[in-house]
Amino acid sequence: MSASTTSDFDFDASTLQGLARLDDWGVIRAQGADAATFLHGQLTQDFLLLGQGEARLAGFCSAKGRMLASFIGWKTGPEEILLACRRDLLAPTLKRLSMFVLRAKARLSDVSADFALYGAVGASLPAELPAQPWARLTADGGDWIRLPAAAGAARALLCLPASGEQPAAELAPALLSWLEVRSGVALVSAPVVDAFVPQMLNYESVGGVNFKKGCYPGQEVVARSQYRGALKRRAQLFHADAELSVGQEVFHAADAEQPCGLVAAAAPHPRQGWEAIVSLQTSTLDGQALTVGEPGGAALQPLALPYELLQDI
Repeated sequence: MSASTTSDFDFDASTLQGLARLDDWGVIRAQGADAATFLHGQLTQDFLLLGQGEARLAGFCSAKGRMLASFIGWKTGPEEILLACRRDLLAPTLKRLSMFVLRAKARLSDVSADFALYGAVGASLPAELPAQPWARLTADGGDWIRLPAAAGAARALLCLPASGEQPAAELAPALLSWLEVRSGVALVSAPVVDAFVPQMLNYESVGGVNFKKGCYPGQEVVARSQYRGALKRRAQLFHADAELSVGQEVFHAADAEQPCGLVAAAAPHPRQGWEAIVSLQTSTLDGQALTVGEPGGAALQPLALPYELLQDI
């Protein structure tokens, strides 16, 4: 099954600009002398070497290596790190992380009410924000995190104090969701908790896993998946004429009994149909039909990923 090009569903996202409020995101604060050390020992990324000019994409895994949440994290001071995540996972994730603090000099709290999060596109990004994904800039009273580009559009996460004046939200949130899908980088949300090892969402290829750092929950499973050739599922992009939703199962024409994949992120295309990030068995990308929801359901048409999958870390 060959991947289509974006011209099959033409939309010039490079001309977009503006902000959209991200009301379905929340913020956890880790504060204290051991905040970075604590997060370093719990998440898939290196937080000990996190600099002021960068952010981290990171996963929080179970002992079996399955992702319970994912974050975009950045340091706001010598003893403070903010973690942006899906709001529907914030409370259970905060509770579970707090169980492991023990004697560490770190305090975790839900500070979603203290901040306003926006998705920024195009010319709305500050010119000084470095071009590489996960770069960070403090400007105009807020923190800007460069996100991977999507469909020709530059993107960023903007975090502002909720107490200050808020910018005009010029873009529809659905458009931001579509750009997130087209970026090929999905944050874990409630319908797919405990469903994916990080590599099943391509996190090792988009800056979400550090294989040189120390242990964290599930680290052995994640490392074994990478180094022993056990990566049997990957994330791919698809288009469909029918509505798609996170958590839907995907079926292959050769096996109507067992699902071969799961929708990890979905959004309506600006002009026609829906698009999704689907984590599925790599063996099913063989040219035969893939359908969503049920055998014989809506057909999925593959799209090209906007990045290369890393084969050797």
